[in-house]
Amino acid sequence: MTGRPAGWLPAPAAVLAGWGLGHTLWHGITGPRAALAFGALIAAGEAVRRVPAAAGRGPERPAARSARAPYPDAVRPASPVPGLREGAPLGAAGALGYALLGEVGGRPAAPGVPQTLAVVVAAQLVGLVPYLLRGGGPVLDPLARRMLTVAFAATCCQPLYAAGVLRAGGVAGPARPLFLAVLLALTALCDAVVAAALIRARTGWPYGPLLRDELRALPGIGTAICATGVVSALGVAVAGLWALPVFCLPLLLAQSAFRRYAAVRATYRQTIASLARATEVAGCTPPGHARKVAALGREVGRELGLGGPDLEVLEHAALMHDIGQLSLVDPVPAGATAPLPPAEQRRIALLGGAVARQTGAPPEVAVIVERQADPYREQPLTARIVRTVNAYEDLVAEGVGPAARLRALERLRLATARDHEPRVVEALARVLARADRAG
Repeated sequence: MTGRPAGWLPAPAAVLAGWGLGHTLWHGITGPRAALAFGALIAAGEAVRRVPAAAGRGPERPAARSARAPYPDAVRPASPVPGLREGAPLGAAGALGYALLGEVGGRPAAPGVPQTLAVVVAAQLVGLVPYLLRGGGPVLDPLARRMLTVAFAATCCQPLYAAGVLRAGGVAGPARPLFLAVLLALTALCDAVVAAALIRARTGWPYGPLLRDELRALPGIGTAICATGVVSALGVAVAGLWALPVFCLPLLLAQSAFRRYAAVRATYRQTIASLARATEVAGCTPPGHARKVAALGREVGRELGLGGPDLEVLEHAALMHDIGQLSLVDPVPAGATAPLPPAEQRRIALLGGAVARQTGAPPEVAVIVERQADPYREQPLTARIVRTVNAYEDLVAEGVGPAARLRALERLRLATARDHEPRVVEALARVLARADRAG
């Protein structure tokens, strides 16, 4: 993410946190044992929060910027792995469980909305200390997201407990889990809306694809978080606070499995990046060319509304788009394929597709590589993006400074009759203009 402000969303989250803390300090705390147990669970979950790629840890290297192309380099994933969108699943489940809590061991113990917010924000702040000491950050977005989501769940549930409506209205016994499941489904939708809005505010990316990615990720770790929240609230209501660690154990196992899956994905991504560097090591293409095409292609794809899986395929294809040059006896001057005749471009693209298939890359990646030189009306959108962005980088390499970028864009616009789709060229222009404004 860039260093843009987080927008207006942290403001209401801060107001809710201040209201909850002030109200609880003034009126005292209800059910201190339950508050302490859930608070400890939330703090523990935050303490083991996964350090994101931006912090420079793990296999996902930080987003870097080159001097000539001020957009993130292509090493980090196009979008987070679905199972790792929530950095602290245990803390999220504990917060939701406390927001849904109505009884402890068969006795009424609803904490109320203000106390729920106070416990969650206090536990988060305590748990984030070891996370920050490990080099994690930033924390403003996770705090705001958690506060707004928990406020929604608590506002829908706690007043009903306080007024006795749940029992009087018949939402007790077997009907209560169903009620809580529906409530958590709405809470998950609220969380997706808030998460997409925060990313939109930070990056300026289109909101629709971001929301679609967040909704697509819900069946993954989001389902486990919601299920653990419901089960922990119901378990504590029947068996008391000792049930809390027992019902959180399955979520810990699911979290561990998702992290192993993410490690496998990261290794695969690094393998693709290493293959892409083969053309640079062999002297076929300039250093960093494939990474620049992949990074800029990903931004153009996002500008055109592509989501997580499509962006990942696009990025991998862009990294491997020049790999066909390894099969050439006579190297292309400066590795620039855009000035070549269409037949030669087509031959190199087909060679690249064949190499990509032999490396075990997904078939959709190989298809994009081998169709990148087709007339754009016959190409899929991802191949059009690779072709246009690669041509832009080749043309920019012929000059220096902003004038070279303007000339490259102008030449792409003049070639929209056959070689480049106007929609892709204009999306590229918008991405470059936004990058220039961001510095």
